[in-house]
Amino acid sequence: MAVSEFALIQRFFTKQRIANPTTRLGIGDDCALLSIPEGFELAVTTDTMVENVHFFAGADPESLGHKLLAVNLSDLAAMGALPMSVTLAVTLPIVDEDWLTAFAQGFLKLAEHYSVDLIGGDTTSGPLTLTVQAMGLVPKGQALRRSSARPGDFIYMTGLLGNAGLGLKIKQGYDCADPEAALARFNRPDPQVEAGQSLIGIANSCIDLSDGLAGDLAHILEQSQVGACLDWDALPLSNAVRAYINETGDWPMPLTAGDDYELCFTVSPEQADKLTVAATKIGIIESQPGLRLNKSGTIQPLEVTGFEHFS
Repeated sequence: MAVSEFALIQRFFTKQRIANPTTRLGIGDDCALLSIPEGFELAVTTDTMVENVHFFAGADPESLGHKLLAVNLSDLAAMGALPMSVTLAVTLPIVDEDWLTAFAQGFLKLAEHYSVDLIGGDTTSGPLTLTVQAMGLVPKGQALRRSSARPGDFIYMTGLLGNAGLGLKIKQGYDCADPEAALARFNRPDPQVEAGQSLIGIANSCIDLSDGLAGDLAHILEQSQVGACLDWDALPLSNAVRAYINETGDWPMPLTAGDDYELCFTVSPEQADKLTVAATKIGIIESQPGLRLNKSGTIQPLEVTGFEHFS
């Protein structure tokens, strides 16, 4: 017997208890109701993942549920926002109850970790497409933005660079001696929520690394009307990524591959000693426009590339 839209929502997506104090009314009515505390602003982001564009057909549904939410929480983290609630729209070719059970488990487990409420959404029939709108709170006037980098700022990033890109290469057939960490980063990224909040009042600008360091940093440079030079020797690369580069010669991969979902941010030298988050200094903001790479003492222009849907 066919499962109705409302029965599907009730069965798979209403098991979560209301966890966030800002939720006044969740799933079950025409709209959700949220309370915004005095002194805060609402940060809102939306991301869509489409089968065979953002994930492979047959991807593990539990990991997919995790990643769908993680990429949206990463956007909130990049602005220093504390996650509060999300909506979820799911387009399904068929109703596969085992798939939905695993997907909801991955999604809701991460939501509960961050006390994020699933407050509404939609389900419909069609090619597998997943959309989340995420909302968070940031103190008024203190959101981290892309447009405030200044010449002389140090460029930092959290975590390791290129592991997700290596994970993609492994999925595409590259034989890696130690694939577990790279595949984990590709399949189940960790949104840097706490790191983003710790940067409020310290970082001048911030962005999350979704489409590649070169392309994402370029957004900061464009909106701040500055340039930058990255230090190749300072980039935090795992042994597995270094081994991949040595074997293939594909050194641009960690600079252009996406899906790391770490934070890249700029901090003035005067504020650098106030950082409490673990991060690596990888370059400097300059007044000369453009992005450059200091590769073992040789400075060269770095072509800005990243994932583009309509290129």
